[in-house]
Amino acid sequence: MIGMISANSKIGCKLTAPAVRSALYCLLLSAASCQSFHRYSADRRVDQGKTLLAQDNLQEALVEFQAAARINPRLASPHSNMGKIYQRMGNYEQAIESFLDAITRNPFSFDDTLSLAQLYQFTKRIGDAIQAYLHAVELDPRSFDAQLNLGTCFQQTGDYLQAVESFQRAIEIDPDRLAAYINLGVARDRQGKYYEAIRAYKEALERDTRQPLVLVNLAHTYMSQDRLKMARQSLEHAVHMDAGLALGHEALGYCLFRSREFDEAERAYKRALECDWRLPRAHAGLGSINMLRFMDDKTHNGLRRLALEHWHRSLELDPDQSRIRDLIARYKPKRESPDAFLLEQSPHPK
Repeated sequence: MIGMISANSKIGCKLTAPAVRSALYCLLLSAASCQSFHRYSADRRVDQGKTLLAQDNLQEALVEFQAAARINPRLASPHSNMGKIYQRMGNYEQAIESFLDAITRNPFSFDDTLSLAQLYQFTKRIGDAIQAYLHAVELDPRSFDAQLNLGTCFQQTGDYLQAVESFQRAIEIDPDRLAAYINLGVARDRQGKYYEAIRAYKEALERDTRQPLVLVNLAHTYMSQDRLKMARQSLEHAVHMDAGLALGHEALGYCLFRSREFDEAERAYKRALECDWRLPRAHAGLGSINMLRFMDDKTHNGLRRLALEHWHRSLELDPDQSRIRDLIARYKPKRESPDAFLLEQSPHPK
């Protein structure tokens, strides 16, 4: 009996091992089938979401992408598409989180990295934007947009050396796009490299002559060199090209003011304010013109009052002007009698 039991036990072992292997194989097949089904189901929800997104059904598309993310948490695509939807909805913080989730799952996605960088820049998180753009240009060094936007971020931080390098790389990538030349001109001007700035602006104008704002920038650089005649020609060309260009008229007013052509400067400043009343420098210029006229003939107190009023309006539009505050303090009328003091100190409702 014992021998028979022992024999049957050995036979049972030989029969059980293949069965176990078969069972494990079936379990693995079942798990693989389950994973394949999840992948298929998630991909199907993503495809449905993309179709809805193309039809501008944002809420329904969002539901599909959220479902896909739950079914397959490793998938980057649902988060990427959710980022696009949140961005279109104006929910920028949620869009940033979604693009970050997408990049966590796929760090090599250039499109998601660029979208994240652009959102950081748009929401004025410039330090984060720079880091994201640096990652983007690592992924695709030939991206014009990434290089250009990286340069504008460096420019916002005052790092003009890095900005220049980025703009020059952008120009190497696509020499026919104006934005890199224009921004390069601004960066060179801020560095005090005026000839290089002028060359960059002229490169832009050679590619498209109808660029009035570039002409205004060019004029400012000329004025930095005290080349007022060249600046005036550039500005007159700009406002002839676009009669409603408020910044052009304002800059022309400043150029004429520096040339001591006060009547023409006054007309230019007033034209600028007709185009856009929110120009603090135009009010500042008009204030200075009227105060200079008052200094020539101090019997015309109305000129002083007009000058002070323009300076006050300038500060209302831009309070961060210490020079204008100093001018008001210097030229405002002194108290001439105790009556004036009492009138200033009399109680009045707040």
